[in-house]
Amino acid sequence: MILYPAIDLKDGKAVRLLRGDMDKATVFNDDPAAQALEFVAAGCEWLHLVDLNGAFAGEPVNAAAVEAILSQSKTPAQLGGGIRDMATIERWLDKGLARVILGTVAVENPALVREAAAAFPGKIAVGIDARDGRVATKGWAEVTDVDAVELAKSYEDAGVAAIIYTDINRDGAMQGPNIEATAALARAVTIPVIASGGVSSLKDLKDLRDCGAALNGAISGRALYDGALDLKEALKALAG
Repeated sequence: MILYPAIDLKDGKAVRLLRGDMDKATVFNDDPAAQALEFVAAGCEWLHLVDLNGAFAGEPVNAAAVEAILSQSKTPAQLGGGIRDMATIERWLDKGLARVILGTVAVENPALVREAAAAFPGKIAVGIDARDGRVATKGWAEVTDVDAVELAKSYEDAGVAAIIYTDINRDGAMQGPNIEATAALARAVTIPVIASGGVSSLKDLKDLRDCGAALNGAISGRALYDGALDLKEALKALAG
């Protein structure tokens, strides 16, 4: 199981939010590229990047910070937030992103997701962010009536590389991931699933690994910044 360290970008800085609330942002590093290099030095296989401003704006906002990370690190990175058309997808992949995450458009424009997955095999992931099982869009500002598991199943034949499932109520709260819901979603599809939201300890990672569903990986942010989770130790434990 892969551990994806998260770098959430707001106003050009690396931050963490509490349950997706932009007014509850804690700045952890003024230099996101330096933060990325710290994670890379610890041995991570991937980086998980989120353009928080972009998710609300519907277009990339923290492009300069993302480009700085891509120019300074050769570790594969995936990015979500504000990516809602083919031109933006192509632009990011041309700049060196390994994978683009489509969230809002996965609900509002499924045809775009399918078109992108066909055009760029292995490089398109679907981000499913849910509150109480219902999908939220536009930076989690709007909760829809769409069921998270049903949305995941609708992409079974689309050729997407991964589904990133976030339980919004757990995100940044340091209360542990929603293992039951994550495992249920992973069992419902054959697409690789990455767990996100609430991973706050080595025990959480091991519980996800041993949940009975074959998860591709887990994303952790605040726990790494707060020191509750040691990245080198976690990577070693998951490798073992």
